[in-house]
Amino acid sequence: MSKVRIIFSMALFVLVALATTSVLAQSPNPSGKISVQSTSIAAGIGVSWGDGILSFQGKDVHFSVGGLSLVDFGISKASAVGEVYNLKDLSQFPGNYLAGEAGFALAGGMGGISMRNSNGVVIVLRSASTGAKLQLGPSGLDIKMK
Repeated sequence: MSKVRIIFSMALFVLVALATTSVLAQSPNPSGKISVQSTSIAAGIGVSWGDGILSFQGKDVHFSVGGLSLVDFGISKASAVGEVYNLKDLSQFPGNYLAGEAGFALAGGMGGISMRNSNGVVIVLRSASTGAKLQLGPSGLDIKMK
């Protein structure tokens, strides 16, 4: 990878991180809640995530998820929960989400990540598997409605 591409990638990451942080500061109340359950885990190399539920405007909407990995060994099933911000219409929810902030560890051993899509929708997702840390794959998180 050339030096220019590395610098460009780093600048893009910082820009997205700052944008996500400022978006969360402007809208502290979540638009909805999400939960995700994995369908398969390959030991030590991550997760192929499967199904999720978005609770939005009093309805539960099902979606599929791909692009997350879980840093841990010996877990046969994993789940994650979180909040959705800046969602005004369900059509804004699906798409590709990129990291707004790098993976982080939360109190109680939960790992989390903040990400944003091109519609400005922000998801803050936390692993519900004790001691595990979520990470986005190289192409981000993909959400598709069912």
